[in-house]
Amino acid sequence: MSPLSLNTLNYQHLLYFWVVAREGSIAKATVVLNLTQPTISTQLKLLERSLDASLFERRGRNLVLTDTGHLVFHYADEMFRTGRELTEALTRGDARIPARLVVGISDSLPKLTTWRLLRPALDAVPGLHLTCRIDKTERLVADLAVHALDVVLADTPASPSIPITLYNHLLGECGVTVFATEALSTKYRRRFPQSLDGAPFIMPTNNTTMRRSLDAWFVANDVRPSIVCEAEDVALLQVFGQEGMGLFAAPTVVEAQIRRAYHVRVVGRLPDVREQFYAISAERKLAHPAVVALKDAARARLFG
Repeated sequence: MSPLSLNTLNYQHLLYFWVVAREGSIAKATVVLNLTQPTISTQLKLLERSLDASLFERRGRNLVLTDTGHLVFHYADEMFRTGRELTEALTRGDARIPARLVVGISDSLPKLTTWRLLRPALDAVPGLHLTCRIDKTERLVADLAVHALDVVLADTPASPSIPITLYNHLLGECGVTVFATEALSTKYRRRFPQSLDGAPFIMPTNNTTMRRSLDAWFVANDVRPSIVCEAEDVALLQVFGQEGMGLFAAPTVVEAQIRRAYHVRVVGRLPDVREQFYAISAERKLAHPAVVALKDAARARLFG
């Protein structure tokens, strides 16, 4: 088979694939494309043949993207989104090239912290088109390596075991604050942090940096909270805390925002439990103006 090139890639077939992947089935794609199922199925087979790879696998009655399918969809989505932006710009008569920033956000990063980090980027680049993708850090850095992302925001650096060269830019670090409803905070604020011994606590799951840091602090200080719930989703953990299920911890840097958003009180602070925040990039020196603004603001104001 001859090597794939821009001249041999059939963009019409790629469009059909993109619509099927986006809609979730060939049946739904027929409505969008106004084509029959056999026609779309044939075009998909031709695309797979030209790529020498399977893009879908069938699981029961569903079509599921393969690993290659995910990669192809990722690039196709970028291509057709750019195409839409082009047609919209031509329709408006706008000759400016819009600034874009595609950010990977670790799913363990608190959303309020993410907003505090990203806000300076939006302020620094007027009209910035921001795209956020939330996933496990390992998957995000894989996308970063093939330049599908401009930067990854995470609470841990990229692992040195990853077989690609990536650069970790420390944005800053802070301690953690323990929050609870007014009733619980009144009860456990006295004698803090020893009062945490036996206190109902909503914890992040074991695969998060904060959980490991909290566990280490509890062991070192001979404190054994009663873990009533573990949540991988940080926002869910905070909602449960808002409803009085137990105490919960969050980075001190967003303490004021947590209090306002969830109507909770501060029980106490654990400055020795450190949370770090990183911008991970494929280049040694950050170049995107929005990312530079993000880094400078984090170091000077957010964590300064």
